[in-house]
Amino acid sequence: MELRGIEEFNNDQRREFVNTQQRFSAWTSARRRLLETRGSMVWQAKKGSDYLLRSYYDKSRLRRQRGLGVRSEQTETLKREYENSRDEAKARFKEIDAVLARQAGINRALALGRVPMPTARIMRALDDIGALGAGIRVVGTNAIYAYEAAAGVVVDAGITATGDIDLLFDSRGGLRFVISDDISEPSLLAVLQGVDKTFHWTAQSFRAENAEGYMVDLIKPMRNPPWKPDRTTLGGDDADIVASEIEGLVWLENAPVFEAIAIDERGFPLRIVAADPRVFAAHKHWVSQRVDREPIKRRRDADQAVIVGGIVGQYLTYLPFEMADLKMLPKTVAKAAEHLLATA
Repeated sequence: MELRGIEEFNNDQRREFVNTQQRFSAWTSARRRLLETRGSMVWQAKKGSDYLLRSYYDKSRLRRQRGLGVRSEQTETLKREYENSRDEAKARFKEIDAVLARQAGINRALALGRVPMPTARIMRALDDIGALGAGIRVVGTNAIYAYEAAAGVVVDAGITATGDIDLLFDSRGGLRFVISDDISEPSLLAVLQGVDKTFHWTAQSFRAENAEGYMVDLIKPMRNPPWKPDRTTLGGDDADIVASEIEGLVWLENAPVFEAIAIDERGFPLRIVAADPRVFAAHKHWVSQRVDREPIKRRRDADQAVIVGGIVGQYLTYLPFEMADLKMLPKTVAKAAEHLLATA
């Protein structure tokens, strides 16, 4: 069955996408080592003796110091080994960073870049603080970038149906995250302002917006019972963006994690952590059937459910429709979406 609105990678794109993934893995390892060796070791005179101090940066990018002991053969060796390791890490990262930059040029030439830059920068910032995949994951249209990357396909920006042109997914207008309780401390607004200082509050407490109108929504599942106390901000700060509770999101929160490497508009790779695409398709189908949903949005939800269900059924066949894997969904919701996930 031909899936309308999807184009498979050609041979050149497949080859370079695999190359990108391999080089990104090497780059990630080199960057991790570079960050581990970031800082310095210095001698500090105190009470007639020299003490070795280690200066470093924590996850919040705050500078810290800790003492490693009085000057001795052991601490001199420790300092020498650290400096050698730091120099090696810098050299290795510089080398693989240049390789990745060349790969990005190839990716641009092959039109592999998909993720809009505002979206990519925010995802990377959240990944850097350890929040992406650890209490916060991407939902909504941006998650489709993960599904198409895993399948080796490109989803059309527009879908023609019954004479009307509906935008299937143009995520340049905003980014949505679902949040759980196990999350890192920095506030979402602080993270966003680290990416773009023009991000600011809107009248809606769950939304931030930058000077170009790019919006970021923080949403969370509606708890049962709804009056049960729950965390609503990323950092526990009352001044942070307050998550909006939405019915049905608990399914996405409890879904298996789906991780993929996608490519941004500049050709550079990034990690996306989203919900299992089977649950995404079932949730979108359920939303599209709700009578209280705006008609235009219901049509878009239905299109996304069909597209993602088709990607699963035809390309991600290692994710079969099995109730044991989808037990976070009500049976009626899962069964209603079963036809979307049928294999080719």
